[in-house]
Amino acid sequence: MSNSFGRRDFLKLSAFGLAGAGLIGCSDADITEKQRAARRPQQFNMSGYGAPKLETVRVGIIGIGNRGIGGVNRLKRIEGVKITGICDIEPERAERGIAALEGYDQHPKQYSGRADAWKDMCDSDDVDLIYICTPWDQHAAQSVYAMENGKHAAVELPAAKTIDECWQLVEVSEKTKKHCMMLSNTCYDFFEMMVLNMARQGYFGEIVHGEGAYIHDLMEMNFSETYYHDLWRLEENASRNGMLYPPHAIGPMSKLMNLNCGDQMDYLVSVSGNDFQMADRARELAEENEMWQPFAGRNFRGNMNTTTIRTHRGRTIMVQHDVSSPRPYSRIYLVSGTDGTAQKWPGPARIAKDHTGWLSQESMKALEELYTPEITKKVGDLAREVGGHGGMDTIMDWRLIDCLRNGLPMDIDVYDAALWSAIAPLSEQSVANRSQSIDVPDFTRGAWKTNTPVMDIELRQGGTTRII
Repeated sequence: MSNSFGRRDFLKLSAFGLAGAGLIGCSDADITEKQRAARRPQQFNMSGYGAPKLETVRVGIIGIGNRGIGGVNRLKRIEGVKITGICDIEPERAERGIAALEGYDQHPKQYSGRADAWKDMCDSDDVDLIYICTPWDQHAAQSVYAMENGKHAAVELPAAKTIDECWQLVEVSEKTKKHCMMLSNTCYDFFEMMVLNMARQGYFGEIVHGEGAYIHDLMEMNFSETYYHDLWRLEENASRNGMLYPPHAIGPMSKLMNLNCGDQMDYLVSVSGNDFQMADRARELAEENEMWQPFAGRNFRGNMNTTTIRTHRGRTIMVQHDVSSPRPYSRIYLVSGTDGTAQKWPGPARIAKDHTGWLSQESMKALEELYTPEITKKVGDLAREVGGHGGMDTIMDWRLIDCLRNGLPMDIDVYDAALWSAIAPLSEQSVANRSQSIDVPDFTRGAWKTNTPVMDIELRQGGTTRII
């Protein structure tokens, strides 16, 4: 072989499968995500898998901060839940979680005071489900440890920060046959579930394009001295640049397009603008208070990131991320089909059948009567009463517990958790390389071609658990 044989020649041979056939040796750095997936054969298909029934779901909660205390207050209202453990590195937060259970015949053990106190809870014999509400960089490790110790995991989003962590979640879930559900509440918002029901009944024809976003002004919270423990979320914005928080935007669209169950992401392209605010705020605060000095002079992620995804079936998805501009909250949620369109933001949520304009409020009410799914009819009013982003958090938690009690598949399984979380590190790669297209791993290893959609908003199975 001549010395002129270089990397491009190797990649050409790889494209013909020679490297995968073992004719040429190569390191992980030299192979594509698709080739890496081929090296990791599926051990067990978790899509559509229902674990053995749990009449009582014993729950241990890690992280009693902004999301964790909400989880405590919702789970205590769901039949069949016994909260047996409360964990937080700060003892006063753990005590806050225990205090929230007074009057509910719940007597959890407190785990706190050490950074790894959560491991003691995962090791215990009186927990079935670990409910994880910690900073992002702890999610994957805690989910993996929980599953390896015989517990199901329900984890706040994103479930992982790196592609390797995504693969680890998938492989451990398959090996242990323990669920890893990402707590993607937007999949259970009322309009999103109605549109999903309409799409399944063909109302929009063939879905060709979707849009989602996480546009949420978090400047004051990110620069608060107390809101996020140890300023962890500000550090995320100071050390990374891309679509950092994809699940809110991609979750409902993924379910609508049956990704992992009939279609799959192929590749993405991501572009970020400059940061026009966060570095300035850090510099101003550092002049007044030395606690902000570690953030002065840092290169923060851009105000706006836009990531575009193409699926194997030729659909496109646009997702955006902006948490510093002074814009009204928006997740966009736009669905475009051959026979109609739906869009939620800016409100009110609306639907169109053609280019002439949005349907009237009277027509919208008629559609709601016809297409509101059974899950909303059954627990929607009680969920609004319990709360959590208007009730969608409660529906999410209720569905999680109902599936575990009835031995049903998770609506949001480990493949969803990995795929939706992977958008963040993949977008970072694209941004860092002048918006180069990046392949998206197939965490199902081809099973998406035969998997069937799982999210059972019509409650054809289960639905027996009460909100109390």
